[in-house]
Amino acid sequence: MDWSQLMDGHQHPILVIALIAVLAPLISELPFRFRLPSVVLEIVLGIVVGPQVLNLVRVEAVVDALWTVGLCFLFLMAGIEIDFSRLRGRPIQLATGGWVLSLALGIGGALLLNVVGLIGPPFLIAVALTTTAIGALLPILRDTGELPRKFGVLTLAAGAVGEFGPLLLLSLLPLSVEQSVENNALIVVAFAVVAVLAAAATLRVQPPRFVAMLKRHMYRSSQLPVRVAVLLMAALVVVAAELGLELLIGAFAAGLIIGMVARGEESEPFHHKLDGLGFGFLIPIFFVVTGVKFDLNALIGSTKSLLCVPLFLGLFLLVRGLPVLLYRRELGGRDRLALAFYSASALPVVVAITQVGVETKQIEPGIAAALVGAGMISLLLFPQIAMTLRAHSHVGEEIVPDAQHDPTP
Repeated sequence: MDWSQLMDGHQHPILVIALIAVLAPLISELPFRFRLPSVVLEIVLGIVVGPQVLNLVRVEAVVDALWTVGLCFLFLMAGIEIDFSRLRGRPIQLATGGWVLSLALGIGGALLLNVVGLIGPPFLIAVALTTTAIGALLPILRDTGELPRKFGVLTLAAGAVGEFGPLLLLSLLPLSVEQSVENNALIVVAFAVVAVLAAAATLRVQPPRFVAMLKRHMYRSSQLPVRVAVLLMAALVVVAAELGLELLIGAFAAGLIIGMVARGEESEPFHHKLDGLGFGFLIPIFFVVTGVKFDLNALIGSTKSLLCVPLFLGLFLLVRGLPVLLYRRELGGRDRLALAFYSASALPVVVAITQVGVETKQIEPGIAAALVGAGMISLLLFPQIAMTLRAHSHVGEEIVPDAQHDPTP
């Protein structure tokens, strides 16, 4: 075997990406006054090793495939965390109302940028401004103990709608002459029917022998429950792709179904295994390759693009932050401000939207780079500010209980 050819092919970039995935959390643990989140370090180091700086990693077929799977897994994990029993009622009502208000603000802000000549067609930009990176925020919320608390439930609801809402709207928007809102709506309905049928089958058809077999294989080398989860994600992603929808809708729907089935203490080992596969392997690859793919030359080569970075960053905070005024009865002023910063943290959906925008020529490459760059900065700064605002606030805060039902791992 010619090992030099092998290292020049797929294994060399995989080695560099794996090294960054290990270095990022180690660097984030260094005793600096300001600690960079490992997610941000993965992106920054990805830019450094990418083709526009050190040129150690290029986006080849294998790398791009792993990037796609990592992005899908990020949305799968976000969907799994959605517990409808805790989000129903006031949390989801506030989240939906807040996102609709964000959409109105996003359209207004994007139209203004269009009028002054900074951007072209405004609608994809408007949708991008309404996003929340709940998948990237999950480790932070979990590690700080926020998820089971009232603030965490409200943040999770706002983030879930801020992630799924833009994807749904992106699927409805006619981005070519062959598309129409009516046809796109029918396609979305068709996928919803498939997802509901899959959920109903998963929840209702649980042969005791099959369930017992899954439990037995939880601790065996076959890891059958994990394989079944990956199969469900792959199936719904393929259905979404065949219907012409965003792949992420399929991954998110799979996560919702898995979350409904695998809930409670019995399912914790299963969740830990998915965490290991996702946050230990696939999701870091997504963030590193996002940095590798980042079009740094398009950003720094245009004064307009550079100017748009702080503008987009401010719009993220305004568009997603202002709707927290709806939470004045649920949260105090400091906690509302923390929720605003968490909600304004954006990146994964922004990456997906800008990719679609560049492919359909709705967004210029430089503006796309500015939008992604602003998303990176938001993920660097906003969660840190939110955590500072929330310091000690959770003391004595009520825990929102899980629903009582029979969990199946």
